[in-house]
Amino acid sequence: MTTLTWVLLLQSALAGAAPAPPAEDRQTTFFVGRVRYSANDGNDCGDVGQSMAQIVSQVAAIPVQRERKVTLNDATLFETPFLFMNGHNDFMLSEAELENLRTYFDHGGFLFASGCCTNPGFPVAWRRELSRVFANEKVRALAYEHPIYRSFYKIERVKSLHRNQEVHLEALFYQGRIVAVMCEDGLCCAFAMANRCNVGRGVSPEDGRKLALNVAIYAMTH
Repeated sequence: MTTLTWVLLLQSALAGAAPAPPAEDRQTTFFVGRVRYSANDGNDCGDVGQSMAQIVSQVAAIPVQRERKVTLNDATLFETPFLFMNGHNDFMLSEAELENLRTYFDHGGFLFASGCCTNPGFPVAWRRELSRVFANEKVRALAYEHPIYRSFYKIERVKSLHRNQEVHLEALFYQGRIVAVMCEDGLCCAFAMANRCNVGRGVSPEDGRKLALNVAIYAMTH
């Protein structure tokens, strides 16, 4: 399924319609490519990719498939418009993985990432490694004025459950377009497991679901 098809179906769903897909595209579905990267096997925090897809299914009139595992060195990467990446620990991407991400982003792909259980290792590594993808682009925080906070829910502020501060999404840009988004504060624990593995930390389950849906819809409509 192409990104364009996702956009058309999602826009129809948000408008309250549920049209049948065109004849040539009867098997259109939504799925999340769960990333295996570096030494990570893509199994952190259970089926969070599937949980992500189910959140989207609540507003989109398209069927949902189970998450699919995708490595950054696999040709199927380029057939997967929406990737989800998470983890607990520090990591380093190989030059081949970085090069494939450059190609993937250059062709319209989108990566959504979350640290697990509010462990500091993953977000620190993600900022460092994603900032290596493009020579002149660094990961940076997104102010609450950015449209990503209004792509479905209108999100004014997100409070950290364990720190006296607000939580911001962070993004990597390419040619003025967001290609990757990350939330360090256990976002996947919030929307996939109601914070059971992250009690008292990260963001609330409600905020987690809202942020996840906003990111997915933003990715499919920009």
